[in-house]
Amino acid sequence: MQMRFDGRLGFPGGFVHFPDRSLEDGLNQELLEELGEAATAFRVERADYRNSYVSSAPSAPRVVAHFYIKSLPLEQLKAVERGAPLAQDHGLEVLGLVRVPLYTLRDGVSGLPAFLENTFIGTAREQLVEALQDLGLLEPGSALRP
Repeated sequence: MQMRFDGRLGFPGGFVHFPDRSLEDGLNQELLEELGEAATAFRVERADYRNSYVSSAPSAPRVVAHFYIKSLPLEQLKAVERGAPLAQDHGLEVLGLVRVPLYTLRDGVSGLPAFLENTFIGTAREQLVEALQDLGLLEPGSALRP
């Protein structure tokens, strides 16, 4: 995940202007801008799509957010982390990358449950939990508190 310019946690992304490009082309361009050159070593494809969300805030423009999940080998992830500070949008839209703790300590709070108490943009918290469940890294219902 990434720390955004507004202090909230979220995922890389941005607006895609149809019919100029596909969702995947737009997302891959955003990944390059927000994560840097290491993002060119992989490509998010249609098969990585998970779901969409339509914003319903009456005072805001209607936005449809599409969520994709891409699993990377550890060495590729490390390359992205090393290169991200050199990305075009680093220090502007993105203040840094954040690794999600995939554990819960004995106290039942520290680790992922505490991480999920942070402030997320839009549906990013729910998308994170869904992604972890889809990837088999989190059992449904675990680490979730109201």
